[in-house]
Amino acid sequence: MTDAATRKSDGSAGDADYGRIGQGYANYRQPDPRIAAFILDALGEARTVLNVGAGPGSYEPVDRDVTAVEPSESMRAQRPPHLPRAIDGTAEALPFADDSFDASMTTFSVHQWSDLKAGLAEMRRVTRGPVLVLGADPAVLDRFWLNDYAPEVIAVEAGRYPPIDAIAQALGGAVEVLHVPIPLDCRDGFNEAYYGRPERLLEKDARKACSGWSFVSPEVVERFERTLAADLASGAWHRRHGALRAQATYDGPLRLIIARP
Repeated sequence: MTDAATRKSDGSAGDADYGRIGQGYANYRQPDPRIAAFILDALGEARTVLNVGAGPGSYEPVDRDVTAVEPSESMRAQRPPHLPRAIDGTAEALPFADDSFDASMTTFSVHQWSDLKAGLAEMRRVTRGPVLVLGADPAVLDRFWLNDYAPEVIAVEAGRYPPIDAIAQALGGAVEVLHVPIPLDCRDGFNEAYYGRPERLLEKDARKACSGWSFVSPEVVERFERTLAADLASGAWHRRHGALRAQATYDGPLRLIIARP
C-alpha cells in the first residue's frame, strides 16, 4: 500500500519523481483526440467518471461529471482551469464509497502504482459500470526503433508496465482489450508517439515527459543522442525506418482495457 512514508517530496506515489521531472509535462503530453475517441466510446452513457492518477488531466471528458485523483502536487498544478481540481490521493486507497461512479478510468498510470491489484480492486469497488485502463503492452515494446538506440529505456518500461493479462485478471468481469493505433502527428508525447518523428526524441524536455528516461544513466542518454543524431545525419535511420515518416498510424503497444462488471 502507498502511504506518506513512500511518497516523494511533491506527493508522487509511484516509482517516478514528478517533482523532479514533471515540470513542463503538460506541454508535451497533450491528449490526442483520436486516442480520446476510444475512451469516450468506452465510457458509453456514464455521467459520473472517476479519473485515477489523473495527472494534468489528459483524456478527461469535459462533458461528464469528473472526479480526479492525483498524488503529485506538480501534476495537480498543471491542470488547466477548465478541468476540476484534483484530489490528493492514490489508487490503492480511494476515499469514496462503494459504487460511487458510473465509470472509472486511468491513463498511463498503472505502471506507477505500488500495488496493482489493490489499485484495480479499489477502482472496481467504487465503480458501478466500466473500468478503463489505457497503457502499454510490455510484450511488444521492443518492436519500436528506440530499441536500436536505447534498449535500456525499453527494458525499463517493459519491467514497469504490468502484463495486459494481469490487469484483466485483477479487474475481472467481461474484459475487452483494444489495440489503439498511434497517429503520425500524435499530440500525446509518449515515446512511440514519435515513431515517424525521431528528431523529437532528441529534445530533452520531450524525454522528460516520458518517465522511463529518468531511470537510465546519463551515459545511456548521451549514447542515444549521439548515435541517433549521427544516423539521422547520415541517412542510416531513414534507410532502416524511413517508411514510418509517411505511415499514417502505428500499431504499437498502446492498449485500452475495458472491464465491465
